[in-house]
Amino acid sequence: MRTCIVALLAVIMQLSPARADNVVLVAGGGEGTENVAATKAKLFSPFAVDFAPTGDLHFVEIDGHRVCRIDNKGMLTRIAGTGQKGNSDGGGDPLAAQFNSMHSLAIAKNGDIYLADTLNHRLCKLDASGNRISVVAGGEKGFGGDGGPAKAAKFSGIYCICLDPAGERLYLADLDNRRIRMIDLKSSVVSTVAGNGERGKPADGAVAASSPLVDPRAVAVDKSGNVYVLERSGNALRVVDSQGKIRTVVGTGEKGLSGDGGDALKAAMNGPKHLCIDRDGGVLIADTENHVIRKYSPSDGKITRVAGSGKRGDAGVGGPALEVELNQPHGVFVHPSGDLYISDSTNKRILKLARAQ
Repeated sequence: MRTCIVALLAVIMQLSPARADNVVLVAGGGEGTENVAATKAKLFSPFAVDFAPTGDLHFVEIDGHRVCRIDNKGMLTRIAGTGQKGNSDGGGDPLAAQFNSMHSLAIAKNGDIYLADTLNHRLCKLDASGNRISVVAGGEKGFGGDGGPAKAAKFSGIYCICLDPAGERLYLADLDNRRIRMIDLKSSVVSTVAGNGERGKPADGAVAASSPLVDPRAVAVDKSGNVYVLERSGNALRVVDSQGKIRTVVGTGEKGLSGDGGDALKAAMNGPKHLCIDRDGGVLIADTENHVIRKYSPSDGKITRVAGSGKRGDAGVGGPALEVELNQPHGVFVHPSGDLYISDSTNKRILKLARAQ
């Protein structure tokens, strides 16, 4: 009888799904460059990821200068970019277009894909059909254009973009200009949401658009319209409320890895570079140079670690999220299902933590 019970338990264990906090490989670690299974593909420093209405995952590569799609069967395809660095719209042909160190993308509800062509200082759009690409903002390094059309605006390093939940506004982290800017997609008018171009820590309660910022690297917007600004070398997370006032919610401003489980304002970070909003309004932070993913909860002001051991490396895939080694997680994205995706760029892979809470 004992032998039968042991055998039955073994079968149950084999049939049971992987633990919800285990990390799995989505893409990377292979040799094929396109039209291959994603887990057998060679990636070139993947950054941000997002999902199309069809359910397909899309990502951009900073070194590969490509936009790639992973379909529901797990096949990876290049959908934009020649793979060579350059500055061209390819005559509207996505596969003939050239980009320079793309850092981010955002997919609209209709399937249009917005691309942060970072070092070309422009915003591009790949239409939902996938047949045409166009430049919709910027293209010349500098600062200017607020109050006017996006095509005439100047940016200096568009490092992160995001859409508001309604899909009516697109926000850009204009890092070298030390500003967060916004494009009203109905009118195509550009404005500044935060930052006056000066480098410094903003005072709590100050008008965001008149305040200094310290290297605003990433931006995200929650359902209430709060705009979160992540500062790379400022090692802090700020929030701009609906009244346009700014305050610090995470970080002492000092470099380090501390504070997990406690008051987020007493926590130290190290070169955080990306963020997103999860299902319950929590803010997921890619604490890149600490090799971890952390979560800030606005409801209680606490910060916790959700993935990464804190040790730089590439071990632990298949195991618990808090034990996996990350190198430089440059992208973090939470799917509506709750699954957490991590672009571990220097390890050239994309990972998933299923049903993240």
